[in-house]
Amino acid sequence: MAISSYSCSSYPSATLLNGTLHFSFTDLFISRTPLPINIKPKPILTATQTYHYHPHKALEFSGYWKWRTGVSFFPSFLTKSKDSEALKEELFTAIAPLDRGAEATAQDQELVDQIARKLEAVNKIKEPLKSDLLNGKWELLYTTSQSVLQTQRPKFLRPNGKIYQAINVDTLRAQNMETWPFFNQVTANLVPLNARRVAVKFDFFRIAGLIPIKSPGSGRGQLEITYLDEELRISRGDRGNLFILKMVDPSYRVPL
Repeated sequence: MAISSYSCSSYPSATLLNGTLHFSFTDLFISRTPLPINIKPKPILTATQTYHYHPHKALEFSGYWKWRTGVSFFPSFLTKSKDSEALKEELFTAIAPLDRGAEATAQDQELVDQIARKLEAVNKIKEPLKSDLLNGKWELLYTTSQSVLQTQRPKFLRPNGKIYQAINVDTLRAQNMETWPFFNQVTANLVPLNARRVAVKFDFFRIAGLIPIKSPGSGRGQLEITYLDEELRISRGDRGNLFILKMVDPSYRVPL
């Protein structure tokens, strides 16, 4: 059966015309360098008066010093020491009602991004591309990518089922998989740029899970993994998008 045209949610402008596939790629794999954070230096306490020792005054001074140091430094200490499990629960709670990000307001997006950055700051896996924790199938829980969410379309024309992304560290392969109602797939080769970032080259698309189409070679990007553990992965895209995924099958391997 000849196909003259085709469109899908992950590749909104995908069209097969006269035997040639025309499309715009989803940026589910694409990454970016995290935005710089401006840090204002804390004022340094200086003594401008001579302190004369007196037993009672010494106790008052000691209490005053503890109070001042508590005001100046204790909140940042709490932030830095906040347990990653508590941050993960906070993140899951924040994204739960957002329909993978389709229902997120600007305030919702800002809150999710702030929690994600706190998790990134306590990331224990410094070289995720060398970690076996990266292997397997991950479910997309949240993204800011419009090419994935397609919020400009009627809801029945968006991907309503789960969306998965699988990565193999050993073969440096990746795969995106839609479920209901489109069942589209795309596979890609990964080229490490450093211990956290890879260049991505898409090679095959599979329409409705059945019809394989070779990529014309223009689909390229980068992926940076900014947080990784056995349950959660956070990635960032060079189009400014955030992706939060949960491990669902560590035994899954991307087809060669």
